[in-house]
Amino acid sequence: MNERIYMSSPDVGQAEEDAIVAAIRSGWIAPLGPDVDAFEAEIAERIGRRHAVALSSGTAALHLALLCLDVSPGDVVLTSTMTFAATANAIRYVGAEPVFVDSDATSGNIDVDLLEETLDDFAARGERVAAILPVDLLGKAADYSRILPLAERYGVPVLADAAESLGAFHAGAPAGSFGVASAFSFNGNKIMTTSGGGMLLTDDSDLAARARYLATQARQPVLHYEHTEVGYNYRLSNLLAALGRAQLGRLDEMIDRRRALRDRYREFFGRVAGVTIFGGESDSEDNFWLTSILVDKETTGWAPAELSKWLAGDDIESRPLWKPMHLQPLFSRSRSFTTGAAELLFRTGLTLPSGSALSEQQVDRVLTRVAEFLDS
Repeated sequence: MNERIYMSSPDVGQAEEDAIVAAIRSGWIAPLGPDVDAFEAEIAERIGRRHAVALSSGTAALHLALLCLDVSPGDVVLTSTMTFAATANAIRYVGAEPVFVDSDATSGNIDVDLLEETLDDFAARGERVAAILPVDLLGKAADYSRILPLAERYGVPVLADAAESLGAFHAGAPAGSFGVASAFSFNGNKIMTTSGGGMLLTDDSDLAARARYLATQARQPVLHYEHTEVGYNYRLSNLLAALGRAQLGRLDEMIDRRRALRDRYREFFGRVAGVTIFGGESDSEDNFWLTSILVDKETTGWAPAELSKWLAGDDIESRPLWKPMHLQPLFSRSRSFTTGAAELLFRTGLTLPSGSALSEQQVDRVLTRVAEFLDS
């Protein structure tokens, strides 16, 4: 039986093993330590932010950022409908209402024209928008050149969900450098990983300090345990930070490998009528986290689900694009502003194995199986 090929498995090796062993031997096994401090400093320097707070997940980073922005029960947060549930869940954690805005048909990121219409609609009704939470989809940063001036015009803070876009850029600036705050994820399938983990970034020293305080159970600075408000156990461990530092040192190498894989897929499917690479041709600033295709069934004669089933028969993982949040049962009663773009992407999109850990033999096997499907 063939070895399973995953969509984006962790890319770890000797450097990561050495980093964790060194952290263990240093004696810093407790949650915080010098590798956490160094990891925060290195991420902040790379992104060009003044502060970075290492946390247990990207979801935790979003949750704390919303709390630090004083988003409260009954508030409204505008966000992308095409995203993983964690984005919307974090809004619900603080008791706010997620309002979903549809996608740009090319990038899948939030449709800025529709976002403007949504802000106009809320302003006309005198209803306050507490925050805008755009999502950088599959490693392509949202159009912050338009989002930030629009948000400023309406007096609404921007929190960037950059969970998928570490290493990407927009208009020459690093993903994660936009908005009042931003959040990265280091989950096991991300472009770099700390097994589980995340990072909150900001230039606001007060916001960073409050996030640190809330992430350590909101403990007061006294010798005994004193608490005046609810806190969270959200800090990243020193061991996982050591892993993250080793991964960060290899990030550009991992991006290059994913870019090369995108190029192979682009060349292969360039000969297949009715199939295009998701995200358009302008991907020079992407981090190439995942590569997806869009399938025009009227032209190809087959649907994405059929190819996915064929690949699964050889233990090759693939997956549709995110099911839009406004179509999820959990958020069926939430308000949404839609054009149908995200729903179409969900129906026609398929994500293929994209990880930097894939060997040439594994890539060859994927493409061979796709070719056999096309010839069947």
